[in-house]
Amino acid sequence: MPIIDHTESLRAAERRLQAAQLNSDIDALTELIDDSVRFTGPDGNLYSKQDDLRLHETGHQVLTRVEEEDLQVLATAHTGVTWFLGTLEGTLGGRRLVARMRYTRTWIHDQAGWRIIAAHATFLTDNPFDIGDGAHGG
Repeated sequence: MPIIDHTESLRAAERRLQAAQLNSDIDALTELIDDSVRFTGPDGNLYSKQDDLRLHETGHQVLTRVEEEDLQVLATAHTGVTWFLGTLEGTLGGRRLVARMRYTRTWIHDQAGWRIIAAHATFLTDNPFDIGDGAHGG
């Protein structure tokens, strides 16, 4: 498969992830996130796949908007990186959240498709909400 096809398939996987986050689609998130993933949240803590899924399953995180402002993609046959810049809106732990975010995600690719193996999230908003513990996402 030519590099351009990998780039476009990774771009599609990233946008599928955004839709899954917005809809708390546990099945899609389970498929798109590798079991061994580690997320660095905006709070600097490390989180697992189960931590991320639990946010959605319990309703601790509910997104009402995921608006992509910029998406850059780098892909090879087996590894890719996406850089998402955009706005997230919803609630986290019952508190209203409106934040401009930067996500850097590292993906692996095999016969099953693209899966996130590592991610880092950063708030680009001065005060996304009354900041408390557990603010993160994948």
